Amino acid sequence: MHAEAKKLAEAKYASLDAALKAVLAGKHRVPKNLERDKYRHPTETLKFFGLTPKLTVLEYGPGEGWWTELLAPTLATQGKLLVTTTDPKGPADARSTFYGQRLARFLDRSPELYSKVDRIVIDGKNPKFGLENKVDLVIVMRSLHGLHRDKLLPGFLGEAFKALKPGGVLGIEQHRAKADADPDKSAEQGYLPEAFVIKQAEAAGFKLEGKSEVNANPKDTKDYPEGVWTLPPTLELGDKDKDKYMAIGESDRMTLKFVKPKK
Repeated sequence: MHAEAKKLAEAKYASLDAALKAVLAGKHRVPKNLERDKYRHPTETLKFFGLTPKLTVLEYGPGEGWWTELLAPTLATQGKLLVTTTDPKGPADARSTFYGQRLARFLDRSPELYSKVDRIVIDGKNPKFGLENKVDLVIVMRSLHGLHRDKLLPGFLGEAFKALKPGGVLGIEQHRAKADADPDKSAEQGYLPEAFVIKQAEAAGFKLEGKSEVNANPKDTKDYPEGVWTLPPTLELGDKDKDKYMAIGESDRMTLKFVKPKK
């Protein structure tokens, strides 16, 4: 497996299609991550954002590394991947420290794939990237509800705007609330209204370049006992009504592409 991972990371891919064909089939992938491909549409989503193997990409909030697993080998030879992380050496009882340690374990387990990934340590309560006009693409996947809930969304968008080169892209995937939902209430359930997200990004200086329905799911009724976490992959209710929620699948999600104007 290590030899294959090394081969993946050292390849020079002629296109995103070529890269993802190899990477999606890689043995380095966590088995449960493969099962989510049918919900997450990685090739279509990344193509919509305009990813190529030669870009410098900042992934905000990589979580357990679902997208990192694909981005790192795709960008290893000709591009660059940066990921945000909270401090793994923070207070032992802080949840942010646990998240930082979890990401560190993920990245450290396969240096063949992840040694070239730059880790941007941020304060989860006041995220600053320390980047200016250095990044081609910022992606933030299913995280905006938490940023809004914690009153960090304007600050995050401002940092993303500063980090991007003129003409750079902000790619957003976010659980989509009903159009008339109150953002403050829906964020507690993991969702945000699409028009609200667009308004916030435009207020930060971004221009909406396009929308995609590749991650839409009309079966998602958005009214569950434990919010979006009732659905897979979390299945917060365990075996209770599991078949019902598995039949719905993962959430209905907006997929938005914003551009930092060149002037």
